[in-house]
Amino acid sequence: MYNKVVNFIHELFQSEEFIPLHAPLFIGNEKKYLNDCIDTTFVSSVGAYVDRFEKDIANYTGATKAVVCVSGTNALHMALMLVGVERDDEVLTQALTFIATCNAISYIGAHPVFIDVDKATMGFSPSALKEWLVKNAEIKNNQCFNKNTGRRIKACVPMHTFGHPVLIEELVNVCNDYNIELVEDAAESIGSLYKGKHTGTFGKIGAISFNGNKTITTGGGGMLLFKDEELANYAKHITTQAKVPHRWEFVHDNIGYNYRMPNINAALGCAQLENLDRYIQSKRETAKAYADFFENIDGIDFFEEPENCFSNYWLNVVLLKDKKSQLDFLEYTNDNKVMTRPVWELMNRLPMFEKCQNDGLKNSLWFADRVVNIPSSVRIKE
Repeated sequence: MYNKVVNFIHELFQSEEFIPLHAPLFIGNEKKYLNDCIDTTFVSSVGAYVDRFEKDIANYTGATKAVVCVSGTNALHMALMLVGVERDDEVLTQALTFIATCNAISYIGAHPVFIDVDKATMGFSPSALKEWLVKNAEIKNNQCFNKNTGRRIKACVPMHTFGHPVLIEELVNVCNDYNIELVEDAAESIGSLYKGKHTGTFGKIGAISFNGNKTITTGGGGMLLFKDEELANYAKHITTQAKVPHRWEFVHDNIGYNYRMPNINAALGCAQLENLDRYIQSKRETAKAYADFFENIDGIDFFEEPENCFSNYWLNVVLLKDKKSQLDFLEYTNDNKVMTRPVWELMNRLPMFEKCQNDGLKNSLWFADRVVNIPSSVRIKE
């Protein structure tokens, strides 16, 4: 059976060579814009492409304003600080996520609390969140506190897993009921929509990643999405070392961060963004081909976009019937020149986070034993 899968993937990507999980594609103005950067000598954090990339992303996503960062992890770190997360606060998030989510929380000295995901989205479950809060939270002086630890519960960070939107409106409503700030980890979901609205624009702040394996890439980079223009301006200030603008003086009015994306990376992003809709169309065509194929394969189910969602299908997902089948599939495909991988190790299983609170994580554990990512690169020839 697995040989049919391998043969289909090689046919789909029209290659008998090794098929990577997700390779970047450069078919537009990337070289032109990079050469322009070099010719102008503006290759660092000041330049026309940085400003343009921020405006282009804001326009594309519908955010009021966007602010570049060096990485998606930096963007998450900054977002959590901007919503007021402090040392020893608690931040509610999912255990089924990439480690950057929890690293950003840890940089502040805050504590992750892991809540389960929904079967339909693979993302943070609003019902699980509400159930946990009813049992464990209380409101004092308009702030939410954990009755068991006494710590303030300041923020919630849902992640749109593999580009599939979570039930984000419901999460926003639950967080509002408990005075909890919502920061969207939209690292993987550029181009994904929930009820017609772009992911990353529902919470107070959203964070996007442009790592080399994302749908579009700047090599390394991230972006903050804001509803509040004043907060966005402050973010731009402190991510640029909090330097007070002046022609020659070096005066800084706050603890700042060197988180500003270089112009040369932003140039790459501007060119990539010009083809994003084509890329997503190609990726959705690939997802449709997979869905049709796996309908006739026993013991393997293809994960499709949730209801009311338009998914970018960043990484396609198949679900095996159990842990043994998952491991057998991973071994066979990787032995036969098709790169596949399991979902990330659940965060509560890592030594840094094994003592963090969780709600049992029933669905997360179920996914951990079954999820396999399969090749998902854009299928457009130069």
